[in-house]
Amino acid sequence: MLSVLNNMSWTAKRMILIIIVSSLLIMAAGAVFYRSMAALPFAYGVLMAMALNIGKVFMLENTVQKAHGLDPEEAKRVANIVRLQILGRFALTAAVLVVAGLAPFIDVLGAVFGIFTWQIAAYSMRFSKKIKE
Repeated sequence: MLSVLNNMSWTAKRMILIIIVSSLLIMAAGAVFYRSMAALPFAYGVLMAMALNIGKVFMLENTVQKAHGLDPEEAKRVANIVRLQILGRFALTAAVLVVAGLAPFIDVLGAVFGIFTWQIAAYSMRFSKKIKE
């Protein structure tokens, strides 16, 4: 696992860290809100969405590494692959929401809040400064 993280860019590592921290904060808020064992399905939804978002970071990192530094002819071919991967990420998000809606032990609200951690991580990257590696 650590060898995979060593090969990732600083941006991807930072996004994963922000996704994990924001998911933990959302789970803590859910525990305060529910104040009982009813917080477990909410936490399961957030954890499932967090795993999805971390997977989406890996997919995006792989796409960027493939598309970086290509010649124009190759870039046209890769552009179609990138479009398909974007649709694939949307399909994975929809699948997580469907599973959360159908499974009685997963709260849909937790999954929705967990999916928003992707947007939190993406927008917070604008405000983070890159450190030299």
